[in-house]
Amino acid sequence: METTDNEPVARVEHPRWQELSFTAKRFFRNPLSTIGLAILAFFLVVAIFAPVICPPKNADPFKIPHTGWKIEPQPPSAQHLLGTTEQQYDLLYGLVWGTRGAFKIGLFVTIANLVIGILLGAIAGYFGGFIDELVMRVTDIFYAIPFLVMAMALVVAIGRGLTAVIVVLIILGWPSYTRVLRSDILVIRNREFIMAARASGSSHFAIILRHVLPNAMYSVLILASLNIGTTILTAAALSFLGLGSDTGTADWGQIVSTCRNWIVGAPGNRFEYWYTVFIPGFVITLFVLGWNLLGDAVRDVFDPKLRRK
Repeated sequence: METTDNEPVARVEHPRWQELSFTAKRFFRNPLSTIGLAILAFFLVVAIFAPVICPPKNADPFKIPHTGWKIEPQPPSAQHLLGTTEQQYDLLYGLVWGTRGAFKIGLFVTIANLVIGILLGAIAGYFGGFIDELVMRVTDIFYAIPFLVMAMALVVAIGRGLTAVIVVLIILGWPSYTRVLRSDILVIRNREFIMAARASGSSHFAIILRHVLPNAMYSVLILASLNIGTTILTAAALSFLGLGSDTGTADWGQIVSTCRNWIVGAPGNRFEYWYTVFIPGFVITLFVLGWNLLGDAVRDVFDPKLRRK
């Protein structure tokens, strides 16, 4: 088809750019996903600029500074903007530096679980047979044991601390990813394009990497985005039960555990120490809410049924 010099030429976008544009539009179309992203962006800024917001006063920046040994918490003041916990640990410092720990736990544990689940799920779903039976029976054993009870037992066996909590959550968190990915691979492993790849002489590794995983990853990615908030809550619960960081460490669960004796104030003023529990509890809730909203947005973007709408 001939065109004149003055005639505009239509711009044809690459299919991948069209897909990226479509995905971005679907993501930002839902206002809740934008709110979730804004919440996480706020916490990310706090985590990055933690040394500026609350300059460390110890060699270990995750050790909360305290100004005395008085048992009763102190209300918000000019010196302590959010007040103090018992033994005068600065609440603002603990929450700001605890943001880094929350990101570390949520992202590191989820990525590790995702990698293990993809590896085992791909092997079990693609090869089937004895390998599939072995992997799935081990997965069933993990499902048969109550998660929190097993997590507590393993943390006690390994030794309390944030590192132990992360290791335990990695050990116990992969089965759900393995089962979901295996189910999706069972659906697509005998389709025409997989059979064509086998007939062309491609190796099993190449087929899994190039054809199987790209068509079976959406479900586990959605699961991972939704599980980050649950992972953070579980880690906070273990710290609250005394299995996480030591007292005085910038760990949100540990801060709530330290303040649990002050949930109820004096007989004449039941809300005297409201800030010791409400503020860290609100921070944890807001952080998890941000991940949950983002996870819902990822589901809306990658779910094939919703993408047609």
